[in-house]
Amino acid sequence: MPAHQPHRDAGQRPMVSRRGPWRHPGYIRAAGAAAAPAVLARPRRPPAMKERWRAGAVGAMADGNADWMGSLPPALRSLPLSNLAIPGSHDSFSYWVDEKSPVGPDQATAIKRLARISLVRKIMKKWSVTQNLTFKEQLEGGIRYFDLRVSSKPGEIGQEIYFIHGLYGIKVWDGLEEMNRFLEQHPKEVIFLDFNHFYAMDDSHHHFLINRIRSAFESKLCCVECVEYVTLLYMWEKKHQEYPFLWPGNKMPAPWANTTNVHKLLQFLETTLGERSRYGTFHVSQAILTPQVKTIARHLIRGLKNTLVHRNLPMILNWVKAQKPGVMGVNIITSDFVELVDFAATVIALNDLLLEEDESAT
Repeated sequence: MPAHQPHRDAGQRPMVSRRGPWRHPGYIRAAGAAAAPAVLARPRRPPAMKERWRAGAVGAMADGNADWMGSLPPALRSLPLSNLAIPGSHDSFSYWVDEKSPVGPDQATAIKRLARISLVRKIMKKWSVTQNLTFKEQLEGGIRYFDLRVSSKPGEIGQEIYFIHGLYGIKVWDGLEEMNRFLEQHPKEVIFLDFNHFYAMDDSHHHFLINRIRSAFESKLCCVECVEYVTLLYMWEKKHQEYPFLWPGNKMPAPWANTTNVHKLLQFLETTLGERSRYGTFHVSQAILTPQVKTIARHLIRGLKNTLVHRNLPMILNWVKAQKPGVMGVNIITSDFVELVDFAATVIALNDLLLEEDESAT
């Protein structure tokens, strides 16, 4: 089912190669939104009732959040982005995975053998999907950080790269194009793309991916800077809307709790937040629960959303509401199924606390 792995592994951070001299980032922060592209098959249309619910959820998320960075008060525009509260999504691309495709190279050999049975791939999909909304819908709803895993398709001619989480998703290029279109329409928004897992990719694939990113965003890409220098004003003046391009992975640690227990998760988030100030970097709080093998075995048909997410998201959201951004506080917070609760708006609203702090200081 997909094997849930650490969100970030030191050996997987380099973007171009896990070996050799290149130490490109384990991430690329970029602008981004991608509805499932027309060139690929869309998922089957859900029943009308579910379609109406989904449209309502998207509308609620998108209300007023498409340009939230550009609408921040002047006092916040000059703060380092590492001090702002920024909503993100976990396995952001997984709103569409192809259950008819071969199982990806991120899975164990035993899973690949089992997945020759179509029913097994259908079950895998229930555990691979962590988002309902497309990139475009997430962006319009205020999500500004995207967690991405990529892979080639072994045996496929050429060097095409796809998103992957157990099963293959859309082509990375289709996502990048859609992201750039969002930036063109929302020139003051800054989006982080975090490429952190790479499968079945040699140096030529990494070069291909880098060239795709350059082609999509061109001069918008941000050069490496000291984290504390990167503010919204800096990005606007430089006309950078993707942040960043080829930055080292250690500029944005994302500690992973690897637990199914919500209380242990929240304790872990508090502990890692208490340690972030010593590093002077961005920081990702992964407010997610990770199923173990026994979790999947016990709840095979229910899937991730019905087993872990629905019942625990309210408690996780309450933790978010109690946070404060800043050097000693939260920065980027990620969630599964970001539309199920008012996640993005809740994270964005935390930035008001920085204004209150500024007013009290004066």
